Amino acid sequence: MITQKSDILEKVLNKIEELWDDEVAFLQKIGSYPSTLGNEAALQNFIASYFTEEMQLQTDKFVPDVKRISRLPGYSPVEWSYAGRPVVVGQWKTNGPKIGKSLILQGHIDVVSPEPVSLWNYNPWGSTIVGDRMYGRGLQDMKSGTSAMIFAVKAIKEAGIELGADVLLQTVIEEECTGNGALAALDRGYVADGALIPEPFGPTALKAQVGVIWVRVRVTGLGAHVERADRAVNAIEKAYILINALGEYRKYINSRPKHPAFKDINHPLNVNVGKIHAGDWPSNVPAECVFEARIGFYPDQDPQQIKDEVKAWLLEAAKEDEWLHEVEPEITFYGFHAEGVSLDEDMEIFDALKNAHKTTTGEELQYFVSTCTTDIRFYNLYYGIPATCYGPVGGSMHGADEWVNLPSVKAVTKTYAAFILDWCGIRN
Repeated sequence: MITQKSDILEKVLNKIEELWDDEVAFLQKIGSYPSTLGNEAALQNFIASYFTEEMQLQTDKFVPDVKRISRLPGYSPVEWSYAGRPVVVGQWKTNGPKIGKSLILQGHIDVVSPEPVSLWNYNPWGSTIVGDRMYGRGLQDMKSGTSAMIFAVKAIKEAGIELGADVLLQTVIEEECTGNGALAALDRGYVADGALIPEPFGPTALKAQVGVIWVRVRVTGLGAHVERADRAVNAIEKAYILINALGEYRKYINSRPKHPAFKDINHPLNVNVGKIHAGDWPSNVPAECVFEARIGFYPDQDPQQIKDEVKAWLLEAAKEDEWLHEVEPEITFYGFHAEGVSLDEDMEIFDALKNAHKTTTGEELQYFVSTCTTDIRFYNLYYGIPATCYGPVGGSMHGADEWVNLPSVKAVTKTYAAFILDWCGIRN
């Protein structure tokens, strides 16, 4: 039986080699779609057609229902519409009684903005290959991993292998800002015995990640022409006070006792001011300044309590300024309302991933702790589905000239194939 399984895996790995040029072309294709927030439909339509026509999967393309998911644990509040922005699920149903464990393979196709494009040496949507690298926005995070999971399944199908349990390929939206795409798929009934997400942390198993919230601060000043600046209040300058307060908050939260999973990380909790807008004329004193920030926190902490803490911290800082004490800043939260996650290394999904990784690479699996968030929180925390991340390697994620290492994509495709065969079982 061991020899038979080995022969089947070898057959699938050979098929991955045969399909490698197709996989690279597929990655180049999906990398050409500028699938930023609100612009995911064209790529999702392409993937849905690919699932149906190329892979003969039962395919569902649906738009998240905000009224439904807004009542669920893990929902993140949004200020935009989901109209015309689908999630795609392709199902490969097992042909007979279930003899293995079902599996979700999930990748997000939303990407962050490539701006400022002037800093790039390559077209962000050009999927340019130079040596072993492919350059473009979202190719590392995480269209390369999405390609790997799709072609792992495609290779198994084309090798004529029948699995013992269902496989669900999911491409979701909004991992970069809410995770509501993953939540909507789960709420629609797409659940399984395990889930793998090929986030680009390299060929390691993710065992912990921080929680994340987004905060918006609106500071009101007293506008005027610059010649009366001595009688005006500059909202940008007043915003500095609160931005500096967030810097002090960052020091404070990192000075507190660490969560055990993050004990070896020097600076696990990041606070980042990512957006600021104020003024519309150099000779005017701006009457309003709005800035937005991302704040990390540990697993087992309640996002709402962190929001309350951040708001209290900023309001306390505002009291130290004569103007802000009287004209209180408006503090609101939107986007990420994401809990942190810490997983037990004894989970069965880690054992299966260890075996698959050792089989395809000859090396022992290493674990990874992330100071950002991923969609694994939904599966582990709210639906009892063990889930982790394992993916390709690259560089400049969310920066100019983002790239992915192509040999690592092939290696991940092979590990995913070995994992699927073991987890789902092989029907004789």
